[in-house]
Amino acid sequence: MFEAFTHYPLAFWISALASVTLIGISKAGFGAGIGVIATPLMALTIPTAEAAALLLPILIISDFMAIRQYRARFDRHNLKIMVPGAIVGIVLGWFFFGYFRGNERILKMGIGVLALAFVAFQLGYPRLVGVLKGRKPSVGQGLFWGTLSGFASTLAHVGSPPIMVYLLPQNLPRDIYVGTTIYFFTITNIVKLIPYAQLNLLHIGNLSIVLLLLPVSYLGVKLGFLLNRRCSDKWFKRLIYGLLFLTGIQLLFGIDIISVLK
Repeated sequence: MFEAFTHYPLAFWISALASVTLIGISKAGFGAGIGVIATPLMALTIPTAEAAALLLPILIISDFMAIRQYRARFDRHNLKIMVPGAIVGIVLGWFFFGYFRGNERILKMGIGVLALAFVAFQLGYPRLVGVLKGRKPSVGQGLFWGTLSGFASTLAHVGSPPIMVYLLPQNLPRDIYVGTTIYFFTITNIVKLIPYAQLNLLHIGNLSIVLLLLPVSYLGVKLGFLLNRRCSDKWFKRLIYGLLFLTGIQLLFGIDIISVLK
């Protein structure tokens, strides 16, 4: 297992530790959404598909840890609409990954676009809430946003914005909203194992790294609970989204921002 330490450069381990810690913090409910930086950040140091594959088992285990808190608190009707759309999106992402797997530049550009789109979504979120408030979404919209979420989630595990757009207008109780999203991503992440396995992205080398990083994810969850009780996530989220913006620019244009700033 510990041969994995020498297989990857130090930059990878720094990005991996930061990414997995943020995933844990996000799963604890602090700085909701900050976990989206994980794949883009790791894609700076290793191939995009490998970064996504390393994180998938950690996300699934984290989902099961979170789902224990929301056993029966979810909206079954919404899941019946969103999950079929997500499966379509996962299949589309599967084809995209398979077709462009040999073109790392295209994959990194795709991750960069998704990262910047997420930042734009967060900037426009307050206005979006006002626009969507009181609008009852249709089944067709649920399928569409589910498909978009499945596609984005397959490429970079950033499928939350489309689901937020669909669920927000329904004014669900907070625990039902959170529980529904957790169940949705638990299901979609499990389904994503199929294309990842077919593309040969899941292997023993990945498993050893996942086992090494799991304790970090657990500590991240504990840290998230602590931060939830003691401070606001306002400035923390701004810092993470600022970092996500810079990461997205670097992935999209293939430039080293740190070198440019020098």
